[in-house]
Amino acid sequence: MPHTPTTRRAPDRGRSLLGPALELVHTGRAPTRSALTAALEVTRATAGAVAGELAALGLVTVDQHPIGSTRGRPSHRLGLTPEGPVVLAAQLHADGFSVALAGLGGSLGEPVAHPLPARTDPVSLFGAIADAGAGLIRADRRRCLGAALALPNPVRLPQGTAPAALTFGWPGDTPAAALFADAMAAQDLGPRTRRPLPTAVANDANLVALAEHRHGAGRDARHLLLVTSGHRGVGGALVVDGRLHTGSAGLALEVGHLTVDPLGRPCPCGNRGCLNVETDPAALLAAAGRASDPAGQLLDPAGQLLDPAGQLLDQARELARSAGRDPVARAAVDQVVDRLGLGLAGLANILNPDRIVLGGLHRDLLAAAPERLPEAVIRHSLWGRCDQVPIVASALAHGGLVGAAELAWEPYLANPQLVAG
Repeated sequence: MPHTPTTRRAPDRGRSLLGPALELVHTGRAPTRSALTAALEVTRATAGAVAGELAALGLVTVDQHPIGSTRGRPSHRLGLTPEGPVVLAAQLHADGFSVALAGLGGSLGEPVAHPLPARTDPVSLFGAIADAGAGLIRADRRRCLGAALALPNPVRLPQGTAPAALTFGWPGDTPAAALFADAMAAQDLGPRTRRPLPTAVANDANLVALAEHRHGAGRDARHLLLVTSGHRGVGGALVVDGRLHTGSAGLALEVGHLTVDPLGRPCPCGNRGCLNVETDPAALLAAAGRASDPAGQLLDPAGQLLDPAGQLLDQARELARSAGRDPVARAAVDQVVDRLGLGLAGLANILNPDRIVLGGLHRDLLAAAPERLPEAVIRHSLWGRCDQVPIVASALAHGGLVGAAELAWEPYLANPQLVAG
C-alpha cells in the first residue's frame, strides 16, 4: 500500500508553536496578539489558541480588554504572569557570589551578594551558593523550576566541566555541572520547588551575551560580539542569529587570550600581552602608575595590598571616570583603550559582527573615550574602514545573573508544557 502523507491536526500544530510563542513574549517581540499572529505567520484563531494555552500554563496573561483604534480589529495585550514560576540565577565572581530569583521576560529579583567562603574548592563554593539560593527559594511563594550558575571560567560542553579554572586554582576538568547539581539536590528547597530540580552551569561572558541579546543592548543584532572585563581578566562571546556560538566543545570566543602586545604583561595562561591582562582593571591601574609589590600585586596609596578582586574593579572604574579632569587618568585610559581597540579590530576582522557590546570596565572605558576607541577599531580593522561596526555599552546591570536565568529557562522556552510536570 502506498504511503499517504498525514496532515497534522490543528491542536498539534498549535502545541508545536508554544515554544516559539513563549520566546516571542519573553523577549518583548510580541506585546499583542496581533504581533504574535504576524511573527508566527498563523491565523488569528491559532495565535489566540496558543496564547490561551500559555495562559493556562500560568506563564502568559491575555488582556481581555482589546487595544487599538476603532478602525480594524483591536488586539489583546500579552504579558507575563507576575506571580508565575521563577528560576534561581547565581553568579560566581572572583571576590564572592550573588544569587537572585528570576521570572520570564528578563525580570530579575533583587540580587543578594555574599562573600566567598573560607574554602574556595569547588565543593565548598557550590555548597555555599546552593545554600544561599535555597534560602531565597524557600522564602518565596512562587514555584521554582530550575537553577543555573554563571562561572568566571570556560565550561566544556556537553560534559559541563571546567577545564581551566585559573581564578580559584581548581584542578583541570572539574565536574562543575555535576557538583552544582549535587549541591542543589542536597538542599531543602521547600514544597513548591520542582523535583528533581534541573540545573546548569555556563561561562559568565556567554550568559551576559545571551542576556544582552534578548533583553539589553544587543536586541535585533544578527551577529553580536560581547567583550567585557569584570573583577579580573577579559571575557567574550558571540551570538549568531539568536544562538550562542560555543564552538565544538563550548570553549569558543576566549577573546581574553588574544595577544595585543607580545612584550606585554604576563598572563596566567602562560603568554604575554593578552587582552586579558592588558585591558582589565589591574592593567588600567598599573598604567596610571599605581604602585605594586615584587609579585605584581597592586598597592593602595598607603602601601597596603589591594584586594585583587573587589577593590581593583571599583578603583579602576573610578579612575576611568576621572579621565576628563585628571591628566594621569587620561593617559592611562588612552593607553588601555588603544590596546582594547587593537583587540576589538582583530576580532572584527575575523568575526565580522554587526554590533559590539562592551561590559564591565570596558563600558567605562568607552564612556571615557567615546571617539578614541571606535577610531582605534577603525584604524586597525579591515572592514571597519568601509563598514564601521557600532560599539555600544551593555544595558543590563546584572547581565551575568540575567543570563543565568536565561539558561535555567531554556528547557521551558523550548517546551512550555514542561511547566506542568
